[in-house]
Amino acid sequence: MVEHLAWPLTRQESDAFVRRIEREFDECGYGLWAVEEPGVADFAGFVGLHHHDFPAHFTPCVEVGWRLATEFWGRGYATEGGRAALRFAFTELGLTEVVSMTTVGNTRSRAVMERLGMTRDPADDFDHPNVPEDNPSRRHVLYRVSASRFLRAGPSR
Repeated sequence: MVEHLAWPLTRQESDAFVRRIEREFDECGYGLWAVEEPGVADFAGFVGLHHHDFPAHFTPCVEVGWRLATEFWGRGYATEGGRAALRFAFTELGLTEVVSMTTVGNTRSRAVMERLGMTRDPADDFDHPNVPEDNPSRRHVLYRVSASRFLRAGPSR
């Protein structure tokens, strides 16, 4: 589950993250939605929108993101939830662009980004300022999608 994260979260870090998600819903009207599989799992992970303002050439921004337990990979939840989040971002929130980011080697998430119609310009890749300099997960790729591109793609998006 933490294959491409800089480090696994401690219980305290995880609790603080949940509080940030709840605060984001209150303050922004969006956040990361819990993913469940009725009758199978009450919580399989999350997918949705998240605001970032760390120092980078593309921030502040709204990211579409996901994190799922390993046993729920490959079931289409990230793609389905990502599409719903992007639809919400562009039709309800009126955003003009949404980004997504991950470590260079996270090919699974990069494939989801591409299925969502997002594109990458290698000039946008960056060293994530919240990841320690000596951590191999510091280098990130950035994908983007505009409202017009996403909405033009039609109902499958």
